[in-house]
Amino acid sequence: MTLAVRHFTGLVYRAHHPRWAFTPLSGEGAKKYGGRFNRPGSEALYTSLDLTTAWMEAQQGFPFKPQPMTMVAYQVNCADIADLQDLAVQQSLDYDSTDLGCAWEDLALQNREPPTWRLADRLQAQGIAGILVRSFAPGCTDDSRNLVLWQWSNAEPHAIQIIDDQNRLPKTQDSWV
Repeated sequence: MTLAVRHFTGLVYRAHHPRWAFTPLSGEGAKKYGGRFNRPGSEALYTSLDLTTAWMEAQQGFPFKPQPMTMVAYQVNCADIADLQDLAVQQSLDYDSTDLGCAWEDLALQNREPPTWRLADRLQAQGIAGILVRSFAPGCTDDSRNLVLWQWSNAEPHAIQIIDDQNRLPKTQDSWV
């Protein structure tokens, strides 16, 4: 089966714990702990298409007790993106919003493989660099969207650039020492 892919060009956002703002292109946290669309040991870069969604994603479970975050914007020019918001794409993959919105953390804690990890493995094996998918963070709506990347670099076809024209992001973790 050949999956229809698209090219994504535009701005995305990510809210970082300030301590890790010096590595805004790192997928190390996701690699270490896993995420909805990556198992531990596999890097992923989770971004959102708007500021509010980025904030809600970073505050998972604590939308009414916000913690300090550093908001970062990125310019993306990335090929090989699967749009999981497209019902035809979901059907071709035999997935639906229930599968995508599964309680992945609970499943992982029970040593059960979340269906979203299997989907991510399958898409990566097909050369898919990332996905467009709705956010399932508490407080988000059907219009809250994320771009999750498994392949990214500073060059096309999977380019992502930090927007920090005034060099405000820290360069090292030394500011926390």
